[in-house]
Amino acid sequence: MFTGIIESVGKVKAMQPVGGDIRLTIESDDLDFSDVSLGDSIASNGICLTVVDLGSNYYAVDVSRETIARTALEDLKSGHLVNLEKAMLPTTRFGGHIVAGHVDGVGVVSKLEKDARSIYIEIELPQELAHYTATKGSITLDGISLTTNLVRDNIVCLNIIPHTAQVTNIAKHWLLGSKINIEVDIVARYLERLLNKSQTGTMNAPSPQSKITENFLADNGFMK
Repeated sequence: MFTGIIESVGKVKAMQPVGGDIRLTIESDDLDFSDVSLGDSIASNGICLTVVDLGSNYYAVDVSRETIARTALEDLKSGHLVNLEKAMLPTTRFGGHIVAGHVDGVGVVSKLEKDARSIYIEIELPQELAHYTATKGSITLDGISLTTNLVRDNIVCLNIIPHTAQVTNIAKHWLLGSKINIEVDIVARYLERLLNKSQTGTMNAPSPQSKITENFLADNGFMK
């Protein structure tokens, strides 16, 4: 589980094809690796990946074909900057929103311009993800927890403040046409599931008949 608050920006050191998958190695001189162990999860551009190799300033992960197909990962190249966040601890300040690190799809930067000191950005989402977003709601873009200004059909509009642009890969890598990993609000997904179940009647099935009777309670000392 993550919060979408980026801890560091890493750099792609290597992308090695291995039997149809990819072994991705990312290095960072700023991320604290002292509490990272093999098997831990690190969100890399919003993708929850498992550490399989570890050094003093780098980690490596194996990326499956499913993850490659669902994300913008295959567009990464050696030297590209990647947003990093270690899995949250119970004591971590929850500064963003609930982020699972499970990318739902890939969006495209359709507009990008200066807006006073911030950057105004529009992201075109896959149509099937648009209904999970809402104006002033939360969305995860390349692992960054962001608040939407406005949702217009399948376009999400945002303002990126200078601090966020500086401590993430936005300022250097987000350009018109850039592909962005999208994770919608997980709460919206669960609500949709609950509503669909309710409408089909599955969740309204009668409860099993209780076998606890007044005589049973009396016989077992619960009633006098």
